[in-house]
Amino acid sequence: MKILMVCLGNICRSPLAEGIMRHLAKQENLDWEIASAGTGNWHIGQAPDRRSIAAAQDSGYDISRQRAQQFSVAMFSTYDLILVMDRKNLSDVKNLAKTKEERLKVKLFLKDDELADPYWDDTLFAPVCKQVEDRCKEIIKELS
Repeated sequence: MKILMVCLGNICRSPLAEGIMRHLAKQENLDWEIASAGTGNWHIGQAPDRRSIAAAQDSGYDISRQRAQQFSVAMFSTYDLILVMDRKNLSDVKNLAKTKEERLKVKLFLKDDELADPYWDDTLFAPVCKQVEDRCKEIIKELS
């Protein structure tokens, strides 16, 4: 299984989802490839936001070595499942799809809800991290 997590800048939500999912999948001995990307290009090559790194670390996950990348059309052929953090990301990524099969790979990370963007509110990083962790555990149960 190859899963791509997508948010706007690839420095807050999707790196948390990538790092936590990678860690949990490894614990379950799942041979999954997990990555993340952003729809925007502002942070390409940068580490996750320091607040995401801290929230992850407080929960036992190390995301400090991850680096931001921008979503590209080629990723549709690389990944089996593309999980986006909000409806704007959903629309942006689906608009890049060239086929119905590509569009069907794109789903909201939280099924029917958006994951809050903590970038503008320091108090959101810990609860967002917990929400990501809980959802990653659900996804593993659903897919394995």
